Amino acid sequence: MAEFQKNRAIAQRSFTLPDMVATTALAARLGPLLQAGDVVALFGGLGAGKTAFARALIHALQAPLGIVEEVPSPTFSLVQQYQIGQLGLWHFDLYRLAAPDETWELGLEEAFATGVSLVEWPERLGPLLPADRLEIYLEIPADAGFEDTRRRMRLVGYGSWVKRMQNV
Repeated sequence: MAEFQKNRAIAQRSFTLPDMVATTALAARLGPLLQAGDVVALFGGLGAGKTAFARALIHALQAPLGIVEEVPSPTFSLVQQYQIGQLGLWHFDLYRLAAPDETWELGLEEAFATGVSLVEWPERLGPLLPADRLEIYLEIPADAGFEDTRRRMRLVGYGSWVKRMQNV
């Protein structure tokens, strides 16, 4: 975490997710807490499950509205946009960006101001990462096998997320 965050109020929760079913269930609990202007920063190495979690979260938001839509990874397009009822959602994958200022071309300012932003590789944002955000850290357990879908997840909430995380 950035140095300037040390003295801010935060809330933390940790989970061990035994499989994708548990990951999907957690995404379904988190979805109703999201609101316009939210930034969800997804941290984790390659293959840690950032895109899988984002996909589960988007599907969880779409399901009550009867929306069944493919949710592709934004790895090559860098951003995918969704309209879910009144909520605009942007799913960013910043892995291939070299500098924070490259994000403005992707509609980052509009996304942060008016919608929900799911951001994979948020460390690429540097100082552009908003102070009020939910950070999700995903990790593959050291003893996990190749097809093992277990994950460790840590949620860290800043700003308005401190109170909202009580409902996760």
